[in-house]
Amino acid sequence: MQITDDQTKALTQAGLNLIAQALTIYDSDLRLAVCNGPFQSMFDLPDELVTPGAPFEDTIRHLAGTGEYGEVTDVDAFVAERVEQAQAFVPHYMERTRANGRTISVEGSPLPQGGWVTVYTDITNTKRQEALLRARSDALSDQLLSHAEQLAASNRKLEATITALEEAKRQVTESEARTRLTTEMMPAHIAHVDENGRYIYSNRRLSSVMPGRPSNIYGLHISDALGVSAYGRIKPALTQAYAGSPAVIEFTHDESARRIRGAFTPDRRGGVYILSMDITEETQTRVALQQTLKRELASRMISGLAHDFSNLLTIILGMQSKLARLPDMPAQAGELVEGTLAAARRGGTLLSSIADVTEPRALRPAATDIADLLNELSTLAAPTLPPKCALMVRNDAPEGSVLLDKGRVQDALLNLILNARDACGAQGTITLTQRLVHDTWIEWVIHDTGPGFSPSALERGVEPFFTTKGSEGSGLGLSMVYDMTKSAGGDLRLSNAPEGGAQISLRLPYRAAVPATTGLVLLVEDTTDIRAVVRDMLMDQGHSVIEATSADEATALIADLPDIALVLSDIQLTGEGTGIDLARRVGSSLPLLLMTSLPADHPLFVEAQTLAPVLRKPFDADALLSLIAPLKATAP
Repeated sequence: MQITDDQTKALTQAGLNLIAQALTIYDSDLRLAVCNGPFQSMFDLPDELVTPGAPFEDTIRHLAGTGEYGEVTDVDAFVAERVEQAQAFVPHYMERTRANGRTISVEGSPLPQGGWVTVYTDITNTKRQEALLRARSDALSDQLLSHAEQLAASNRKLEATITALEEAKRQVTESEARTRLTTEMMPAHIAHVDENGRYIYSNRRLSSVMPGRPSNIYGLHISDALGVSAYGRIKPALTQAYAGSPAVIEFTHDESARRIRGAFTPDRRGGVYILSMDITEETQTRVALQQTLKRELASRMISGLAHDFSNLLTIILGMQSKLARLPDMPAQAGELVEGTLAAARRGGTLLSSIADVTEPRALRPAATDIADLLNELSTLAAPTLPPKCALMVRNDAPEGSVLLDKGRVQDALLNLILNARDACGAQGTITLTQRLVHDTWIEWVIHDTGPGFSPSALERGVEPFFTTKGSEGSGLGLSMVYDMTKSAGGDLRLSNAPEGGAQISLRLPYRAAVPATTGLVLLVEDTTDIRAVVRDMLMDQGHSVIEATSADEATALIADLPDIALVLSDIQLTGEGTGIDLARRVGSSLPLLLMTSLPADHPLFVEAQTLAPVLRKPFDADALLSLIAPLKATAP
């Protein structure tokens, strides 16, 4: 017969109740996990204090109130001291006489996963026998005394051995505590699962790596801790590790849209060690750098050819124009000349498009009201649509300003809408939806009721010069949208919707605009003259300014001055740290802007754009203001 979990718990509790000693187990949050019947009867506790989840603090307060510890003048201070001692999780043994005259021993030991177990033993009779033995020692024979002395010597040796073992145990416990503290401080989830997939060790970082998942997962199966979707992604790598081979996998966590890297290392004694990290920002930076390298390679390959081709087109246009002005030219020849001129002009337009793709163009984010962005886009797109082709715009994003290169985003979305229009033909519906994805991305989804993407378009749609429009298309529109998206650390996905029609999802990193403030600004710049100019700009806008010249100095000021409302830092600074390092240290705790004179294709510039808004030097006060969300007027 299969024994259920409830039956197992009932049998375990029944066994614990048969033990003569009182026993309790409290978890790392100082809440009761397990106790037996003698614990309640020994201390005459009410039912609510022997129920799992009962706070340790409430139990101590109750016992102090009933006189268990004798006269206590300051109950609150006494309870606080006992709670502080319990939180230290130090192994201990003590004997004390209770208010009712009985003597008990109390032995506590910490548990590896946090919390501790305590055993209470009534030793009243043992103490009475020891006292009686001491009182009658005068009547004992010399032989008995000799045996007693030998026994005492053996006990002393045993006590020395026990002391050594306790010291070793203390050192092991301290080592475990240091190891646990170290793992808790790391920005990663570190865990160990047994051969059945249950956690036998875990720090409390799972919820920070995968928002929405629990922090305390000790004893849970990995599928329950991670959820069905994430477990399905990592299962092949976990299976490989169980088979004896290390495995590393990257996947997108569906619930939070974060990019996660998991490393699985076999344990020769059984089970698997797991290290999980949030690499969303790293992935965005990597994507942006990869796109920059692609553009640089394309620029090197095409720029020379484009230059020569541009010269040839100039010659062709000039000769054809001269030919068109010749007297007595046949009408048929004139048509050929006009056709040649049109083709040459189209070639010039194509060269301009190639330049837009291959030449680096810095993103210039500014505080943008995303509701206004959609309204303006609708105004721009509506006149380009046929009478029976409708544009439906939905804004599911909350109100507020977001840092975006508004012009490039509108150009990209307008390009996608025009492609959807061409797919629909004379009639159809185009739906544009704007939304936030877990405060990580801002996403636009364009869906049309056309025939959808062909297999080749799904595979090659973002490649330069690929088109399904024949001679009517340049094949550069979608590739330019892809380039802008990747340069910003975002993502572009082509798919066919389940209900039919093509669907394109454009995601960009979500960064709320720097809130308007006239508070204290930390200006980090190592060039004196530039620092003076920028300081005057900030002070003219009503800010107070404090200055630093290095990332380390700025970090110290941020720690010491809680009134800092905004950080404005150059990328290249005095010392080893850069403005990028400072941005990583600040994280989301403070609004931060970066500035630089580096070229737009420099790796540091590209990486900086994935972390914070970047101002290109030289800039004026208006450019600085453009990155700050305006305060909306409210009625008094």
